[in-house]
This record gives sequence, C-alpha cells and structure tokens, in this order.
Amino acid sequence: MSFAKDSKLEIIEEKLEDADCAQAFLSGLLRACGNINLNSDGISTDITTDFKEIYEFLNELVEQLYGEKLTLDIFDDHIINKTIYYRIAFPKAISMQVLKDCSLINSEEQFNFDGEIDENLIPDEATKLAFLKGAYVGCATSSIKLSELGSRSPTTGYHVEFASHHNIFLEGVCKILKDFNISSKIASRKKIFVLYIKDSEAIKDLLALLGANQSVLDLSDEMAKRDLRNTVNRQVNCINANINKTVEASMKQITAINYINKKIGLESLPEDLQEVAVLRLANPQESMEELLKLSTIKLTKSGLNHRFRRILKIAELLKDK
Repeated sequence: MSFAKDSKLEIIEEKLEDADCAQAFLSGLLRACGNINLNSDGISTDITTDFKEIYEFLNELVEQLYGEKLTLDIFDDHIINKTIYYRIAFPKAISMQVLKDCSLINSEEQFNFDGEIDENLIPDEATKLAFLKGAYVGCATSSIKLSELGSRSPTTGYHVEFASHHNIFLEGVCKILKDFNISSKIASRKKIFVLYIKDSEAIKDLLALLGANQSVLDLSDEMAKRDLRNTVNRQVNCINANINKTVEASMKQITAINYINKKIGLESLPEDLQEVAVLRLANPQESMEELLKLSTIKLTKSGLNHRFRRILKIAELLKDK
C-alpha cells in the first residue's frame, strides 16, 4: 500500500461524532472527488475513488446524518496501471439535500463546485480540520516511498499534493492550511490544478494535524534513513576522491622517477631524493601517510611532499633539455 493510502486509513480510524464536523468532512470529500448527475430521474450524487476503504466510514457517516445507506460498485478497472476506481453512490432520495447541506447547490439550485468554500460550514478549527480531512481523503496523493535501511535503490522526494479541476476549491484548502500555519502552493498541470507541499517538516505537520501519527513516525524514520544514507555516500565519495588523488599523485611521481632513472640514473640524485624515490617505487599504491609509516626516514608529510616536488621538477628540467 502507498504512503498516501496508509495515512488516509489512519485518518478514517477516528470517528466523527460531532454532526457539524461530519458535515464539514462530507463537504470536503465531495468537493475533492464528488460528482453531480442530472437526468430525467432528477439529481443524484456520488464520489469516485480508488480508496475503497472509505466506503464503510462514509456509509456510517451518511447514516448518522441522513439515516440512509450508500451503494458501492466498481466504476472503472484500469488494467494498464492496475488501478481500480470505485463509485460510492448516495440514494437519490437524499442527494439534493446532501448537496445543499454541503453548499454544492445554492438556494437557486445551481451547481456550486466552482464556488468558494462556504464559511458557515467551517466556522471553527474543528470543522476546518474535518473539511481538510475530507479533502485529503478525497484527492490527496504522495510521491513518498518508504525505503529499507541500506537500500541502494533511488528514492523519491517529499511531496504531497491535492489535485482538482476546481482552482477555487484548492485556494480554499490553501487558506485553511495557512490557518494551521502550513504553507502550500498551487500550480496548473495540463487540465487540472494542483496544491502541493514539498517541505518535509510541513508534510509532517499536515499529517500530525490530520491525525495520521504513525505516518508522521514513518516519515521521520524515512528522513533519518535518507540522512544516514546521504552521510555514508558523502563519506564514500570523499574516500574515493582521496584514493583517486593518491593514485594520481603516485603515478606522476613514479613516472618522473622512471624518467630520471632512464635519463641520468637515480644515483645521480641527491641522497635524500634517492631515498624517497626508492621508497615510492617499492610502494606504488600507498598514500603519503603510509609511506612515512613504512619509511625509516624521519620526515613530516610536508617534508616528504617537498622532496617529491623536487623530483618532479628535476624530471621536467630533463625533458626541457
């Protein structure tokens, strides 16, 4: 199961006993993934979702508010991406009342999906939070993938988004999030609008606000794993870079020593340079620190570097002749 679905499951574990909060949740859900159907039999409404688990929670909520039960059926089975979508339908007997109570049909019986969120539905923090829960369950997705410690497979970034065809709805969600000190942004993507949150701490704040506490812990754990992995990678890269520098320096030194030996012989070098030249030829892969440990020469690393620089300079002078 995905990270987003796990968090949604946590959200619907908590029952909404307060009627105003239940109504606000229903409004947020219908705004996020609801449909209005108009035909010769009148108006009906339903929601389309790939989150089948919402059915029992929603059925109980609607029975609490309206005394009616919902129906569930498969809406579309996409074999290509292996996603099944479900239609959860409201009885026609209550559809009009539900839409009116959720401010999705105004007093003149005009559809209001594109309208602003009714402030009367969310007068306080509790109802705003319930509306936000409904919106999240209805249309939130996440690119977050939890990994195993030590996994070398690439990981995604931290990203949660609400997608909708209705920009004003997302602007309302953005405003509610701001009331809870959570920053978000809205962008257009092809034919839809997307409200997104990319900051990992803001995502944790959102999940905690919605009551998805285990998801907060899972995300914190994932962040720690990624930090550890990044630290290890940096250290490995640093070690590899140092190895490459050591190999490159050693090859330059050996090339210069061999050239000097070919041209004038190593015995022509001053005794102090002969010592380090022989030491390097005998230990071609060792770092400067290791050479000092292997040598009986009493030198510092700086002193050893200085001798090798002199050897390199002599080789260059011989090439110029």
